[in-house]
Order: sequence, then C-alpha cells, then structure tokens
Amino acid sequence: MLGSMNESNRTSGPPRWLVQGTAPFARALSGRRWFPLWAIVHHRGRRSGTRYSTPVAVVPTESQELILIGLPWGRNTNWARNVVAAGSATLTWKGREHQTTAPRVIEAAEAAALAKPFFRNVIRRFPAAIVLHRS
Repeated sequence: MLGSMNESNRTSGPPRWLVQGTAPFARALSGRRWFPLWAIVHHRGRRSGTRYSTPVAVVPTESQELILIGLPWGRNTNWARNVVAAGSATLTWKGREHQTTAPRVIEAAEAAALAKPFFRNVIRRFPAAIVLHRS
C-alpha cells in the first residue's frame, strides 16, 4: 500500500513523535547567543532544492576553524547528506551566521580526537559526525 510505512521500508532516524515533540523547544533555543551548544543548519535538499533549517547540537572542538556536529542517527541523516552534497552550509550559531565549507562525515574516533576533552566520551558514542570548516 502506498504511503504506509513498515519496518522493512522505514528510514533510519529518530522516531517521528520524538522529532515533533521536541522540535518547538529545539527551534526556540537553537542559534541563540546565550545557548552555544545548539545551532541551526540552513541547507537545501539535494534532489528537491527545498530550503531547510535543522536544529543541531554543536560539539566544541580544539580548533576554532572547525565545527563538529554529532550524528546520533548515523551517516545517512538527511540534513548531513544534503550538506555534503552541496559542499557548504550556513549555520546560525551563537546569535550569528557562519558560512561553512568542505563538510565531510567522519567516524567516531576521528570526531573524538577533534572534540574538546570534556566532550570526547559523548561524541565517541555516536556512529558518526560531520565536520565543517569555517570560511
């Protein structure tokens, strides 16, 4: 049946109820100057060209030139695939717009090496992360 979703054709990612329940809260806090761990990634759909704004958690890194975002739902997260396909994205973070380039999905061990010490154990538990360079 068209439009029905069962376990065999369901995409990976968070349960829809979780996204819908937390989205208003995440959008209200993300990108604010006083809430530095959350940002909004502005990107376009790789096939549709549709503009999207996705709240994400930024992991502090040792380098000021890099932005690291964990991918708790894995490397096939749609927004991450869109950003990699585009080769860039804009982030609203700490109350400002940041242009980023050269996005790439990395494994947990590499992400942990880039993160500040306090956050290494957290990012190491994610299946993957995306790293972006500030332009």
